[in-house]
Amino acid sequence: MNTRRQFLTRGALGLTAASITTPALIAAHHKSGSADTDTWFDISLAQWSDNKDYWSGKKDKMRFAEITKREYGINAIEYVNQFYMDGFSPAVTAELKRVSDGEGVKNVLIMCDRCGRLGDPDPKKQTESVEAHVPWLDAAKTLGCHAIRVNAHTEKSESYGTQLDRCADGLRRLCEIGDDYDLSVLVEPHGGLSSNGAWLAALMDLVGHPRVGTLPDFANYGSKREGWEYSFYLGTAQSMPYAKGVSAKTKNFDENGEESTMDFRRLMKIVKDHGFTGYIGIEFEGREMDPAVGIAATRDLLVKLGGRL
Repeated sequence: MNTRRQFLTRGALGLTAASITTPALIAAHHKSGSADTDTWFDISLAQWSDNKDYWSGKKDKMRFAEITKREYGINAIEYVNQFYMDGFSPAVTAELKRVSDGEGVKNVLIMCDRCGRLGDPDPKKQTESVEAHVPWLDAAKTLGCHAIRVNAHTEKSESYGTQLDRCADGLRRLCEIGDDYDLSVLVEPHGGLSSNGAWLAALMDLVGHPRVGTLPDFANYGSKREGWEYSFYLGTAQSMPYAKGVSAKTKNFDENGEESTMDFRRLMKIVKDHGFTGYIGIEFEGREMDPAVGIAATRDLLVKLGGRL
């Protein structure tokens, strides 16, 4: 098992919903482009991008695969477990699989929240957190996913090293269970020290398990809510050696179809330079435009940068 690393210093798009390119036109455009020495990753859609519509019921959570394929022309999806917690059962998983299989959509992963703290200082609560993730491992296996995404959270008042040790313990235990399912367990920068790229890399080293990995999220490094900053670019670079997925967070776009709140191309170059060739998931979180427009704009930019639909 590796020892801890030294702590590093913390360091409106002119579109309307009606103008979104249809799936048929997307496919035709993509096939007529360069054939495919320039493409190097696959595009998926994170369910959170449309979270308001799924929470409200405007969109049917059970038709997530169908909606993604038919509205956006995207053939791979990332579920959010929060939408399914109420009344969750194997029958729910079976129906999700039936729909995704019928649409020819790939199930990539399940994002797991509200499962307790894997680094909880109370041993009983920590064990409960590990166990709370198991039903989602089971669902991910049935759906044909390659991973679940978890949070590395503990008591924030504890020291840097204590938080590292506690989260590593719970995460390692979950990875050992992941062996039984042939699934990876990915940590996203998602608040607390997990949004510190150096700490997240140290966590990966300390866990030291082949199932563990990261899901770098471009805009999730640092915490405005907690009053500290961390470079998106440094955090992404520190997380990429362990990445088994990438979350392409976007918030707003300019008139040229470029992400206007960060240097998105620089971030994608970091991902590419690390040799990553897996799924990059769209996670639109903007407030300045309709989510459907933001999702389509993110999709189109990813296609320009080498993504496959």
